Amino acid sequence: MADVKLDKQVFGVEVANHELLKVAYNAYLAEGRMAGAKTLKRGEVRGGGKKPWRQKGTGRARFGSSRNPIWRGGGIAFGPTGEQNYKLKLSKTAKKVAVRQALSLQNKDKKIYVAPDFAPKEGKTKETRVYRDQLVKEIGYKPVPRGSNILLVVAEKTEEILRATNNIPELKVVRATYLTVFDILNADSIVITEGALPLINEWLGGANG
Repeated sequence: MADVKLDKQVFGVEVANHELLKVAYNAYLAEGRMAGAKTLKRGEVRGGGKKPWRQKGTGRARFGSSRNPIWRGGGIAFGPTGEQNYKLKLSKTAKKVAVRQALSLQNKDKKIYVAPDFAPKEGKTKETRVYRDQLVKEIGYKPVPRGSNILLVVAEKTEEILRATNNIPELKVVRATYLTVFDILNADSIVITEGALPLINEWLGGANG
């Protein structure tokens, strides 16, 4: 297989600082964060409908309900409602810049490989193992240790590809136009198929070659 030159506009940009990468990374994590915490407000606590004691003459402070937030077992003032939105806003342009920066950093560390398309016919795990062995021979791909993360970038995630890779925990498959800073930076090795490379270049603003 002939050597493929990576577009410098996508894989060779200068990364002056990592601020944008940090924002994009945190934005990805925030996207999956669920607002699971919820406390009962004063109106949601059971009981306490009757005034604890009469208004005057007891020498004690006036209270209308035991559901008062300052009472033990009462409602919680300003507690989480379960409706919080933790998502961080990041423009499409900023996301693309961050992805280009992440790819450039990984390319600088020589962790990116361009490989022939992965097209399993039967969707078996064995086909993925055979494909990996071919990469070692054809492009000099260096297998990462067990437990490391491998990112396989394809043009389309077919049913056969998903079946063939689902049982390999260290391998994650992603479509070319769905690359994220999180997946790129967490990968110990990135394998981009020949069919996916033009899509990445077009999506991120590089040449179509």
